[in-house]
Amino acid sequence: MRSVRGKRARRFLGRILTGGAALRVAADRRARFDGSRIGRGASRGRLLSARTAGRAGGRRRVIVKTRLVKLAGKGAGAARAHLRYIQRDGVTRDGLPGELYSAREDIADGKEFLDRSGGDRHQFRLIVSPEDGDLYPDLKPFVRQLMAQVEKDLETRLEWVAVDHFNTGRPHSHILLRGTDETGANLVIAREYISHGFRNRASEIATLDLGPVTRLEIEARMRRDIDAERLTDIDRQLLREAERGPLVSASARDPFEQSARAGRLQKLVRLGLADEVAPGAWQLAPELADTLRRMGERGDIILALNRELSGRMPLPADRVIHEPGRALETPLVGRVVLRGLADELADRHYLVVDATDGRTHYVEIGKGERTEPLPEHAIVRIAPARAEVREVDRTIAAVAQANGGVYSVEVHLLHDPDAGREFVQAHVRRLEAMRRAGVVERQEDGTWTIADDHLERTAAYEERRLKDRPVSVEALSPVPIERLAHAEAVTWLDREALAERPEPLRDKGFGRDVRQAAAARRQWLVEQELADTAGEGVIYRPGTLAALQRRELLRLARRLSDELDKPFVETQNGERVRGTLARRVDTAGGRYALVEKAREFTLVPWKPVLARHLGKEVGGMVRERGASWTIGRGRNGPEIG
Repeated sequence: MRSVRGKRARRFLGRILTGGAALRVAADRRARFDGSRIGRGASRGRLLSARTAGRAGGRRRVIVKTRLVKLAGKGAGAARAHLRYIQRDGVTRDGLPGELYSAREDIADGKEFLDRSGGDRHQFRLIVSPEDGDLYPDLKPFVRQLMAQVEKDLETRLEWVAVDHFNTGRPHSHILLRGTDETGANLVIAREYISHGFRNRASEIATLDLGPVTRLEIEARMRRDIDAERLTDIDRQLLREAERGPLVSASARDPFEQSARAGRLQKLVRLGLADEVAPGAWQLAPELADTLRRMGERGDIILALNRELSGRMPLPADRVIHEPGRALETPLVGRVVLRGLADELADRHYLVVDATDGRTHYVEIGKGERTEPLPEHAIVRIAPARAEVREVDRTIAAVAQANGGVYSVEVHLLHDPDAGREFVQAHVRRLEAMRRAGVVERQEDGTWTIADDHLERTAAYEERRLKDRPVSVEALSPVPIERLAHAEAVTWLDREALAERPEPLRDKGFGRDVRQAAAARRQWLVEQELADTAGEGVIYRPGTLAALQRRELLRLARRLSDELDKPFVETQNGERVRGTLARRVDTAGGRYALVEKAREFTLVPWKPVLARHLGKEVGGMVRERGASWTIGRGRNGPEIG
């Protein structure tokens, strides 16, 4: 080594020092257990991570997002919904529905795949997006090579299906991977392989397929990045430089790179995200990365809206995008134009709503399973959700504190003799929901163990729920506004006409449509002798709402009686009803639950909580404002108020 002189010597010494630092980091990681090496592919993931630590020049970049989804409970239904979504219309190059394929089949059966996955504990979902995916005429060979290599790395056969999407600016593939290995045991993939293995294997295959990235391609990409309103590779280089000192410069060894950096810094100055504090020296704004990410997300949303709304409605000039992660400030009412996935991997949905204020709103609504399916053109109310401890939680804590940390129906009734059983059951339902989230514990005798810090745990539980459901979506009418004007039912237009504070209507967009429908509704009510004119409005006659509701109920009952070949039995207030919860029926006046017996059926008001009990035996007491339900055949089964 003494024969090495000058620059080569310093470079060699730097490699030695860098290697020593890497060894120290590795030793530190061995000293503390973090779980990253549990599972298949741990050593291969570490090897691939070390091989590409310096990002070898010329490698094709591939974005890989991976998510583990539990299939127990609602997971199975969510898996079916996800499979339907990725096969939706318009995702192929020809605008046709997506087609599932597997390792050996060009057209795979998704239902059979899910049936075989019925006993799996979990499922892996991957999105694989080569940066140069537009150069592939067909992504199937690329995906099959990738999954074959993954099988070798994980040392087991894998069962998967995939769909290729070409409906965005960057072609990508959705892969559903079963959570079992070839022996049927749970497939556990090491975190290191998930973090590095999938992406680096995909990058290797793309580089072999398309060749190394050329100098011309690199320069073209950098030219696009100069004026881009999103976080770019140039920005990431500048941010790394800013970590070493407060100021950055445009200087670089390569003349083209120096020009690109200078151009990008000027763009950041125009965006208010950098200041030139001295000739050739810039200071970056502290919020630069977050601001550029939000700008990129907003740009992606606008592109998606333009793509999805073209052909459905004129592209709205007056639109509002409620930024992801920021709660809706005030409620809005409007008709559903579109529902889609804001994050296809995390199953986070959005709604596009044509609102009464005359504007089109984009609102992220969180996890898809938290908001029931909505028909297109349904009228909804979207309100911001609040993460706060409820009065029911304070009551539970008070009852438990007075009874040694134990809560039950009997304890509650002894604590507060004036509390009705229905009121107490609302507290039980709250505890049951929190039990499924692991917040409280139910004992075998039906009592609940309530911790001393129950209210603090409840607050944390509400914060977690807020991330999955940042807004509440209430269906005001499953029927479009055009069908409400002459509906023989108590419609949303009637409820608005009688409301103390009706929704303000702008004479534009959906607001104008509501004005026109309300005028037609008033005229129809007068013609039907259900209302009398009073100035520009009308006065509903006594008993109008009850008459409209009964008309709709009897008309619906006649139709269902012909369909089911069974007689309809009307239930009265205070009467008990028992039978099988067959389905939900949507009408202009609202929603009904169809409860079926062997020789007859009845209709009662629907509650959203009933959705997960379809097909089960139910019993309940009909009341003016709804019904209290007991699920199952047992006398003391869980009750739904």
